[in-house]
Amino acid sequence: MSAVLFNSHSTADGQIIMEVVLNAERSLNALSLEMIGLIGARLTQWEGDDQVRAVVLRGAGSKAFCAGGDVVALYHALKSGSDRDTARRYFEAEYRLDYQLHTYSKPLICWGDGIVMGGGMGLLSGCSQRVVTEHSMLAMPEVTIGLFPDVGASWFLNRLPGRLGLFLAMTGNPVNAADAIYLGLADRFITSDRYAFMLEQLCEQVWTGEDAERLVSRVLRTLEAESKSQFSPHSPVRDHFDLIQDITDQDSVDAVVEALLATETNDKWIERAQNAVRKGSALSLWLIDRQLRRCRSLSLRECFAEELNLAVQCALHREFPEGVRALLVDKDRKPQWTFASAGGVSKQAVDQFFEPVWPESPLADLPKPDVAAD
Repeated sequence: MSAVLFNSHSTADGQIIMEVVLNAERSLNALSLEMIGLIGARLTQWEGDDQVRAVVLRGAGSKAFCAGGDVVALYHALKSGSDRDTARRYFEAEYRLDYQLHTYSKPLICWGDGIVMGGGMGLLSGCSQRVVTEHSMLAMPEVTIGLFPDVGASWFLNRLPGRLGLFLAMTGNPVNAADAIYLGLADRFITSDRYAFMLEQLCEQVWTGEDAERLVSRVLRTLEAESKSQFSPHSPVRDHFDLIQDITDQDSVDAVVEALLATETNDKWIERAQNAVRKGSALSLWLIDRQLRRCRSLSLRECFAEELNLAVQCALHREFPEGVRALLVDKDRKPQWTFASAGGVSKQAVDQFFEPVWPESPLADLPKPDVAAD
């Protein structure tokens, strides 16, 4: 069975809505290199086809849109002795697809139902119409596997209010539908049972002579209005904004960690954040902070280039493979991190991850967009 399904839906006036289904339900639709290649090729094909008016992207099953990149496959490739080109091929392909989404000329509707983590966040963030449901749970939990939030997160996390991006990156704390709308990580809330009806409504429209993006917005706006009574406005991120600002207003990463762990609380959302920095990679915490600082004023294109360099460096060092082993392969949840605490991480240890892997980034040829995603 194909790792990605492509379904064509005809509209009332003979146009086409293409539906892309990530078809790896057992792995929560983890994004493999094969899937990336298949989607990218079809998107390129459809961009030149005037009959294709919009694209819908969803995951198979009811649990997840996409729980991340297929880092388990990458782990096995690295452990088999593959060189840096293995990591480069995966991350470069993934980031090129994400950038293709960000700069696509036709409406892209991402149905972010269920788990949306890591690589799934990259897909969601690149789409022009980002939908969340009552089941949506967004997160960038790379600190738990010795990595850092990539797939464009160096760009979109830096655009969140205050220091929320830093906090969410360091803790991997979950973001619900209300959070996602508040943060600007999603555009619409629509209940999960309206997916088929959404497709039906898109197909009933007359697209000829219409602005496709505006037409899609009208359809989704109506569905969102119909879903309003089932929208829960509870936003843990918004509720904790002031506390997060206080915790992250420190002079160093280890001081941020100390402030978080020193917070006395019975709040499960904060307790989850405390547990994440206590058990996650101390080295990753420093990489996350450095990466966000380096990318604060960079364009989307430049952020992807920075991410590719850092991701390959992580793959060449022990921290990331060890994190994947402990959490996703052996599942003993006992990673042997390089550093026992954030206070023990040296500047030199962090510096080496930001050394250029290549004289020029393989992503230097990414085209500049016509619109201001850059």
